[in-house]
Amino acid sequence: MAKKIDGQKIAEKIKDDLVKQIASFSKTRPNLAIILVGDREDSELYVKLKEKEAKKVGIDTHTYKIEKDVDEAELIKVIEFLNQDNLIDGILVQLPLPEKFSTEKIINAIDKRKDVDGFRLDHPDYIISPVMAAIGASLEEIGLDENYKTVCVLYNSEIFGQEAKKVLENFNLKILDKKDLKKADVVVTAKGKPKYLKKDMLKKGVVVIDIGITKLEKKVYGDCDFSDLEDHASYITPVPGGIGPMTIAFLFKNVLEIHRRRNNQRSK
Repeated sequence: MAKKIDGQKIAEKIKDDLVKQIASFSKTRPNLAIILVGDREDSELYVKLKEKEAKKVGIDTHTYKIEKDVDEAELIKVIEFLNQDNLIDGILVQLPLPEKFSTEKIINAIDKRKDVDGFRLDHPDYIISPVMAAIGASLEEIGLDENYKTVCVLYNSEIFGQEAKKVLENFNLKILDKKDLKKADVVVTAKGKPKYLKKDMLKKGVVVIDIGITKLEKKVYGDCDFSDLEDHASYITPVPGGIGPMTIAFLFKNVLEIHRRRNNQRSK
């Protein structure tokens, strides 16, 4: 029986620590700007969740709802305004954007020092990609032993794939090509293909980190067919309740770190 990697439990520990740190501030509070473009139901739900969780830890949010018919130049103007706003520590653009927008162009319009998602390739070292941090936290939680030597990463985005491989190499895991998927001791999947990963594709006792998320008919699915893998994998991150809660917690950790550094600079 596969053991679930409880992302909610890990996230709560991180957020409890953030609450203590933020409560110690006497004059300032971290501020996060969230830009929501269009009217996707799932994106609206994710933004509401981030607003709710941010409030719990003491981070103030400022949500900018942008109509989907606005042109790209106007959206970039909003980002540039937030780049210059001294109140705002971090800027988050909720993805995916409507197809007419260049996601890369929009992300790169964010000041690299306020890029809380760590999407910009030139972001400072103290900003850690929340998804990458969640992968690392998942592996730390289970404590990989000498039996876990290889990993295969399944992805659509080359940028994601390269970043994930760097994280996994820090755990002394050898990266395998996807054609060797069935040989991998650990599999990280971010394909966004609901329930496509099944036990006949993987070795017995595999650790599966499921980052894929798809919403169909008001239900959320990961890349893994959880019921099929339940008696095949050794550990697995459930969807929901796995990587998702951790990414939000690490996002807030980035906001706090940016806020602390910005305020230290002002006090000099």
